Amino acid sequence: MSYGLTGSPTTFQGVMNTIFEPYLRKGVLVFIDDILIYTCTLEEHVKLLRAVFEILSAHQLQVKRSKCVFAQPSLTYLGHVISANGVTTDTKNIQFVLNWPVPTNVKEVRGFLGLAGYYRKFVRHFGILSRPLTELLKKHVVFHWTSETQTSFEALKVALTSTPVLALPNFSKTFEIETNASAIGVGAVLMQDGHPLAFLSKALGPRNRGLSTYEKKCLAILLAVDHWRSYLQCGEFIIRTDQRSLCWKYGHISAYFNPKY
Repeated sequence: MSYGLTGSPTTFQGVMNTIFEPYLRKGVLVFIDDILIYTCTLEEHVKLLRAVFEILSAHQLQVKRSKCVFAQPSLTYLGHVISANGVTTDTKNIQFVLNWPVPTNVKEVRGFLGLAGYYRKFVRHFGILSRPLTELLKKHVVFHWTSETQTSFEALKVALTSTPVLALPNFSKTFEIETNASAIGVGAVLMQDGHPLAFLSKALGPRNRGLSTYEKKCLAILLAVDHWRSYLQCGEFIIRTDQRSLCWKYGHISAYFNPKY
């Protein structure tokens, strides 16, 4: 498509989703003009690769050989390193975060949070850790760097240097959500077979901090289900919480009491 046309990326993404629909999330991922093909064996890889080329050829689409790599044990895709072990952060981008100087204005804070926030699903309490910094982005708030914001700034850097390897989702298996809440925030983790796929957290504002423990943990469940609905809407899933009363209230949902979380 021609460059500069309004809606070109969205239109092209729609075309790619349509022509690759039979293979999407079944060995093929597409982000505009980036095509990722993944399989368990080399034989399957060759077979799926041939199918992708046939689709491209049938729709008169071409790929540039110099921009292609094949049969790689791991590769960097959209700022993530993907391998058989799972998904990790791109060390190059993480290094940018670590080298980020102390912000001196709101624009620099927004830039730091934008880069760090791209990897928020790797950090268990990102929303809570970043709260002092996000407060600086609000309207009519005078920029003032304090010991609290400095602590938040450094905590995010440390958290991003020790991120776990996240598992890749398998839609043939059951998804699980573990949720929890504290006085200052709520959080959840999406899992399969005991391995985390993504973390989610949100700091509570003054109004929600006044909620009861029961209400906060209910809020954590609602937040998680809404955020990960694209994963969960395909079938039954399990919710794990340490609030036993929620299991009675939502007994029609597969909720399990887990006192260890």
